[in-house]
Amino acid sequence: MTPERPERENPAPVVPAAPTATYRLQLQPEFPFGAAEAAVPYLASLGVSHLHLSPVLESVPGSTHGYDVVDHARVRGELGGEEGLRALARTAREHGLGLVVDIVPNHMAMAPRHNHALWEVLREGPESPYARWFDIDWDAGGGRLLLPVLGGRLGVEIDHLKVDGDVLRYYDHVFPLREGTAGLPLPELLDAQWYRPAWWRLARTDLNYRRFFSISELIGVRVEDPEVFTATHAKILELLDEGVVEGLRIDHPDGLADPDAYLRRLHEATGGRWTVVEKILADGEPLPAAWPVAGTTGYDALRHVDGLFTDPAGAGELLGQYRRFAAPQADRGGSWEATVRRAAYKVITHELATEFDRLTRVASRLCADSPAPEPRDHAPWALGTALRELLVRVEVYRPYPSTDASLVVTEEAAEEARAVFTVPEEAHAVDVVRDLLLGRAGDGPEHAEFRARFAQTSSALRAKSVEDTAFYRYVPLLSANEVGGNPGAPAVSPEDFHAYCARVQRDWPATGTTLSTHDTKRSADVRAALSVLTQCPERWADALAEVTREGTTGVPDPQTAWAAWQTVFGLGPADAQRVQGALLKHVREAGLHTSWTEQNPAYEESVASFVAAGPCGPPGRHVAGFRASLAPHVRANVLGAALVQLTMPGVPDVYQGTEGEYLALVDPDNREPFAPPEQASAKAALSTAALRLRGRRPEVFGDAATYVPLAAEGPGAAHCTAFVRSGEVIAAVTRLSLRLAEAGGWRDTRLALPEGRWADVLDPEREFTGHTRVAELFEPSPVVLLERVGADGPAGSGESG
Repeated sequence: MTPERPERENPAPVVPAAPTATYRLQLQPEFPFGAAEAAVPYLASLGVSHLHLSPVLESVPGSTHGYDVVDHARVRGELGGEEGLRALARTAREHGLGLVVDIVPNHMAMAPRHNHALWEVLREGPESPYARWFDIDWDAGGGRLLLPVLGGRLGVEIDHLKVDGDVLRYYDHVFPLREGTAGLPLPELLDAQWYRPAWWRLARTDLNYRRFFSISELIGVRVEDPEVFTATHAKILELLDEGVVEGLRIDHPDGLADPDAYLRRLHEATGGRWTVVEKILADGEPLPAAWPVAGTTGYDALRHVDGLFTDPAGAGELLGQYRRFAAPQADRGGSWEATVRRAAYKVITHELATEFDRLTRVASRLCADSPAPEPRDHAPWALGTALRELLVRVEVYRPYPSTDASLVVTEEAAEEARAVFTVPEEAHAVDVVRDLLLGRAGDGPEHAEFRARFAQTSSALRAKSVEDTAFYRYVPLLSANEVGGNPGAPAVSPEDFHAYCARVQRDWPATGTTLSTHDTKRSADVRAALSVLTQCPERWADALAEVTREGTTGVPDPQTAWAAWQTVFGLGPADAQRVQGALLKHVREAGLHTSWTEQNPAYEESVASFVAAGPCGPPGRHVAGFRASLAPHVRANVLGAALVQLTMPGVPDVYQGTEGEYLALVDPDNREPFAPPEQASAKAALSTAALRLRGRRPEVFGDAATYVPLAAEGPGAAHCTAFVRSGEVIAAVTRLSLRLAEAGGWRDTRLALPEGRWADVLDPEREFTGHTRVAELFEPSPVVLLERVGADGPAGSGESG
């Protein structure tokens, strides 16, 4: 059971109400504030209450996402600057809309040419007043910051390093020179700087600054320092205070040294504005109850909605078909748990090797300096082994100061870690490390640093090994391989879904919910189509057997082939270049035959050729025909997922364009400049009706609302999922429609509606009372949205919305 949230300390006197719904816009130079302002009338007509903007502060020139911030004090000039943002806010307000903004506290761009704070650190070294901004281990670098920017070893690239006045240039890179060093010979000049230009491959082993995951172009910010917090949040707080912005989305709080303290400080500084955090919760993991936030950005909701439309038995059968087709090794895509574990070992020893080494050094220092004899005399390799074995067994992203770390670094994990040691006495290192993590070995500043670094490393490891590796190796059902998802158990029963919604309404009623984001691997509509395959796994296997019999040549490997065929099934007819781009990213992330840093051109070319000749070539027509034959069931999933998200507890976030049909793959495919859907669709009509209803009757869906499951009766009861919001609105959807059709349809299945008359929001002429035949409810559509009506029409209004 999720613990109740404690009373907040020093609550703000006025806390703005939560949005009724938000609409996410990806700002970029091709879609600046002015373009967003022009879209406001359309967006207001949808019924959302707030526009949800991607980061608006100054970032690297040309950035298409804005998460590479270079200046927290300025609104991004390429988007129209602060004047453009304020104009957008004014126009939005005129149309009844507010703004919610995405902020990035964890990192900045490693771009000294544009990042003044970093420039000063490179020029003045650890004595710079900006040095406290960045998480740099100066000791590890011999007092110098490693800059992994060279295309080859220094000896090969040195002729491309040029001194130009008081700066050093390397192609497009520009670095400041330490005072008094400009006249030195180049080798001596390089040695005299506070930084060390180095071959980019050294980042894996020699890097001495914390970064975002394994992305060396993003340097970690020490926002836990009150002065750094103030400097990096002043502009955003000003925009909040002046009403330009009304709420916040917090990017990647897991990367922070102390998310609890950061969120408390932010809550106090904002006066309690509506704030959601991009927190990935493992299956069954609660959001820390003490966090003074409205909730998450909604990946936990995404998992539950997708799971509701996934057939559990069919998912198991599909896994069997995948194993027969691809014959993957257990830990290379055959078993979810084994695949995750192997991926974690690979990431901790490769991509995150430098972060792991730093953590080991801190542990070794603590043990060597311990006043008690127990932690002493443990070799660094033993402490490192203990750390590695515990880290790869952490099944959530990280422990938090406000939670019991023993629930994350468990005794079961410790027992497994001890078994790795050949000499039992050396296994004692596991107990030493666990004591450090659980606060049993002291609570000084270095102990706190160790716990924080373990947590930060753990979150990076989980993200890289699960989202960015295992999701691309274990591929029986691609719709399950989504941020926050659990591919090992992709289905969610209606009972579990209802229980989840009841918890959300009780504990986090203003949390975010989402189905598509700028980070999802596939848009909601693509996943909805793929979920249908769990209702017909044998037919899917037969379809693949047919295209294989056609003699598709150049298959790179069966796992990639399976993923490619599922990609085109989910996407539908698509340009080969889009699919090739997604599959290239897929195989590089998987890292089984090629990778981002060790590319195999021959293999990558074989993938591109296979996609063009097979899934996007003539054989692909069979898969397209198969998808077309399932169109009614794809539609049921698409509409069902949309209606559930827009009416379940929480604040729905609609990603740009997804109010209509939206078929997109992983970024950058899903980050095109916004444009309204080109044509009306059933999904667009449903989305607009639900959003307008939420806007017209916020009390039905807000903090004081209620959520009650509504059970159907009869032969098709298991295929109808329905619930009542505050006794005034009913959402009912068809679940597993293909299985329903195969079982004979609804027949005399009935849904007992609560007392009163209920009108179809999309067609108010259709009214229902009492025990209603489900077949009549779903006659025009596989979903229905009902509102209680009185003698003069829908309650609270004389119109249907």
